[in-house]
Amino acid sequence: MSGNNLVLPIVLWGRTAPTHCISSLLVMDDFSTIITGCHDGQICLWDMTPELEICPRAMLFGHTASITCLSKASACSDKQYIVSASESGEMCLWDVNDGRCIEFTKLACAHIGIQYYQFTIGTQREGRLLCNGHYPEILVVDATSLEVLYSLVSKISPDWISSMSIIRSHRTQEDTVVAVSVTGILKVWIITPEVSRMQDLDPVFEEESKPIYCQGCQSISFCTFTQSSLLVVCSKYWRVFDAGDYSLLCSVSNDNDQSWTGGEFIAADKVIIWTEDGCSYIYKLPASCLPASEHFRSDVGKTKEGSIPPLVYRIADRSDKQLLICPPVTRFFFSRREPFHKLLIQGDSAGRMSLWSIPDTSPLQPQSTSLQVSFTISLQEAFDKLTPVSSGIIDQLSVLPGKDEPIKVTASVYIPSQGRLVCGREDGSIILVPATQTAIVQLLQGEHMLRRGWPPHRTLRGHRNKVTCVLYPYQVSPRYDQRSLVSGGVDFSVIVWDIFTGEMKHIFCVHGGEITQLIVPPENCSTRVQHCVCSVASDHSVGLLSLRERKCIMLASRHLFPIQVIKWRPADDYLVVGCSDGSVYVWQMDTGALDRCVMGITAVEILNACDELAPATVDALSHSAVNLKQAMTRRSLAALKNMAQHKLQTLATNLLAADNADKGNLPKYSHNALVVQAMKTNLTDPDMHVLFFDVEAVIIQLLTEEAQRPNPMLVSPETLQKSQAGADKGGSLLAHKIFKQVKETMKETIKEHLLDEDEDEEEEMRRREEKSKSLSLLEYNLTMDTAKLFMSCLHAWGLNEQLDTICLERLGMLRPHCPISFGLISRGGHMSLMLPTFKVTVSKLMLSLATGRKLSLSDIVGKGTYGVSRAVTTHHLLSVISLANTLMGMTNATFVGEHMKKAPARSKNVGCRFTWSVQTNQQWQDLLPVALQLMFSC
Repeated sequence: MSGNNLVLPIVLWGRTAPTHCISSLLVMDDFSTIITGCHDGQICLWDMTPELEICPRAMLFGHTASITCLSKASACSDKQYIVSASESGEMCLWDVNDGRCIEFTKLACAHIGIQYYQFTIGTQREGRLLCNGHYPEILVVDATSLEVLYSLVSKISPDWISSMSIIRSHRTQEDTVVAVSVTGILKVWIITPEVSRMQDLDPVFEEESKPIYCQGCQSISFCTFTQSSLLVVCSKYWRVFDAGDYSLLCSVSNDNDQSWTGGEFIAADKVIIWTEDGCSYIYKLPASCLPASEHFRSDVGKTKEGSIPPLVYRIADRSDKQLLICPPVTRFFFSRREPFHKLLIQGDSAGRMSLWSIPDTSPLQPQSTSLQVSFTISLQEAFDKLTPVSSGIIDQLSVLPGKDEPIKVTASVYIPSQGRLVCGREDGSIILVPATQTAIVQLLQGEHMLRRGWPPHRTLRGHRNKVTCVLYPYQVSPRYDQRSLVSGGVDFSVIVWDIFTGEMKHIFCVHGGEITQLIVPPENCSTRVQHCVCSVASDHSVGLLSLRERKCIMLASRHLFPIQVIKWRPADDYLVVGCSDGSVYVWQMDTGALDRCVMGITAVEILNACDELAPATVDALSHSAVNLKQAMTRRSLAALKNMAQHKLQTLATNLLAADNADKGNLPKYSHNALVVQAMKTNLTDPDMHVLFFDVEAVIIQLLTEEAQRPNPMLVSPETLQKSQAGADKGGSLLAHKIFKQVKETMKETIKEHLLDEDEDEEEEMRRREEKSKSLSLLEYNLTMDTAKLFMSCLHAWGLNEQLDTICLERLGMLRPHCPISFGLISRGGHMSLMLPTFKVTVSKLMLSLATGRKLSLSDIVGKGTYGVSRAVTTHHLLSVISLANTLMGMTNATFVGEHMKKAPARSKNVGCRFTWSVQTNQQWQDLLPVALQLMFSC
């Protein structure tokens, strides 16, 4: 759901927290936000209170590879920007407050370190990002546009830069960039205002190059307390240098088997060094390293290196000793504003954040003192503390008697044309359920909560263990049978189901490992391959399974390494398989013969050649949805109504003109009002589900359905008198026939089976339709169910009790029974999703704000839906106003079922129905001033 549409995500995380294997860590200057990047490419935002309590707030999605480094990208506190970089060369600029992606780019090189640098030219301040990584120079990038401006280049012994630091000079306008290469050579660049003004790619060469014999440098940091020392940490030793002439002042080797991974100055006379297993040590520097001491530089030039500094503190290990996948990430930060905290923060592969507050005073017994952790929490612990618990998409159907945890959903696919969600679970079963109904059960209160086994669902059983992938081929291409559903599991099998009857059609058992992927071949393949699905298994095999012939027509199983990519060359009848070792196998699909196996640059060229073949673009101007989109862009409801009515009249004219026309190819709006997307941060995680609501598509579908039924004003008492006086009976009869035919045609388009002229086939399909009747009844008014779910989630509950009562009793909306996790889609499809633990931080903040004063309107709204960010609030209010305005202009638009309407006794009277419609429209109109009030107050 990309493009410029207003799309709002709502997340159902489930009870299992997403995997967050931390690879980088950053604390903002105000000490209220912690940012962590993980090896799977996601970024997590954590809120930190003044009492040093940490709570996860949101997760940012956009990178496709491991996050290598994070850095702040702004100096002012009101505009909190950060920049992130990944192993694949991606760089993203994020707004921490909103979670928006402001800018993104992709370079040919990967960064391992980024530092923010701000310079002043007159009254203008500009930000730069100094980046180092797997390339021999330091790139200077604009902090706003992420454009490479110039580079700092080594003229002598150029090599990759391991680490760098910026030395700010308060006496002159010349700042210094000090870096250490992988071969242990120290490089110095001088940055002057003239250099900072450069906007071209001319290189800036170093001022000094000196070997300091620090191979494998892990970090280099400048002492801001004395502004005269440099700390260089290597894996086997750490050293202190004079920042003036870079003379060695102190050197300490590591006697243990542990490897140092970083360090910082925490005071003028103390440093903290940490290891790869998560331990940290605080040392007191000798007098020869302190400029205020009379013994400063007393050991320079002597054979014996500086005396061994005494150990002050040993930071306690983590409380849990579980086996970690990768070394934890440790960073030290100190605040330059009140409160003046000195914090050591550590994040590990289990998604756990640990925090130590470093005291300024030294203990009496340094060797035996151990500093205890101040606060620690993991994502899973934060999820477990939630009341009520965070729900999954089908938790009401997955909690077994006598068990607390529901059965995990491991694979799923959403079918928009039917409104169904197909969920494969870890016990091997597959659940078919209406998506809107199951989301209403999880998020909203109502009488459905008292029904057991609600909503109506169907369970498919055939796999003997976890379902790993589910595919509905007809959704990708109409050449497939509309009834076929394909699933793969860890039991090595691929099963074909009839989605309408739940019948198992065929089982493919051709692989020797669990099925990892199911792929649909391109349109321009051979006729035989077009009716196949491609299956990939963990035994490094690829199969083409024919759904029509019910047999495997090709099995490619000679790959020596795991399969990473599948590509196609239909014109040459080639299936191209890329493996993790860089090798590429080219198979002939019709014969199943191996054409070639290549590696190196040839393999890269073959994969790139497959990407160059793009499918032919469809002429968008011939599509009727373009005019609808243009009308929506102008935000004209009158134009939308006219388009919907024009679309219906055109359809009716075509039906009357040609009875033998193909009724299945009716023009449809290209976007879906609701799309359910399964996501996971790691392959081992269960599925979490994101509901994407397209506001434009909801409005257009509501207006289209409104135009498909006769206007009740035509049969109101006033209109009846006018029609009796001078109506054209022939025209009314023709209009009645047209609407009747259109109604029948629309029924045919939403049928769950293919049309067939054979009477025996029609009888069989009728029996299948009876079996799936329970699900079909719920899908009858999918658009109104979607609008009901959407409006119920977005309404500001608790702000106006009288309006809440009207929404519940007269409009049929439902009140949420748990905090709703919203999201925000920004540039390039980058997305921020609010974690369910966000409300914990908001409630604590509201309690602190409420002490000694009355809560304002903004505070009250902040406790409910509109407390995420300004950008999210703007999107929500625009959606509420647009939908309420649309429903207000519709006839009898209400979410209340017929059995719940409190109509007068003469409910069959047309006048009573007209009165109900007028009252309902007035109640939708009451929502608009409240939404406008929220917009100007937030």
